Amino acid sequence: MIRLTRINDSSLVLNSDLIEHIETTPDTVITLTTGQKILVREDVDEVVKRVVEYRRQIRERYHPEDNSLG
Repeated sequence: MIRLTRINDSSLVLNSDLIEHIETTPDTVITLTTGQKILVREDVDEVVKRVVEYRRQIRERYHPEDNSLG
């Protein structure tokens, strides 16, 4: 789960496994596998960074033997 900010400044926590794709239009639009679209304040690079960090934390928690993989 990643924490993001909607365009109206409300925060949301998103299940990153549901992200189908992200685009800039110029707002950042996240399209979910359900077809729902979410507009957020964070740019595409920041959303990707948060997803990668979240998945890294999950890997470290459940597969500590893989930590040497980087």
